[in-house]
Amino acid sequence: MKIGEVAREAGVSVDTVRFYERRGVLPAAERRPSGYRIFDAATVERIRMAKGLQELGLTLDEVVDALAAHDAGGATCDSERWRLEAVVERIDAKMAELARARRAALQSLQDCHAGRCRFLS
Repeated sequence: MKIGEVAREAGVSVDTVRFYERRGVLPAAERRPSGYRIFDAATVERIRMAKGLQELGLTLDEVVDALAAHDAGGATCDSERWRLEAVVERIDAKMAELARARRAALQSLQDCHAGRCRFLS
């Protein structure tokens, strides 16, 4: 498959395919004598898997590590669960941070309604 076909079937841009190849999400593609990349059909599924992991909250580096564990053949739910636990912890921390920011913004809004705008005085 050519890079445009892979991108179209995976639902990403050609630049994303190139980026994933540079970052190690995808193995280096074979090249035709003309220099065009040639990918196999499994590349589309790998991109979809990578995108799915990113949508769960894994960073790109974590995706690369998870795919490497998968490629090595020893990845199981038990051996990889920690990755999702780390994502949940990050999400929980971000939610707590957002809750603090919301409380502060609400307090400032109440102060403003009461004529005590501390940012404009």
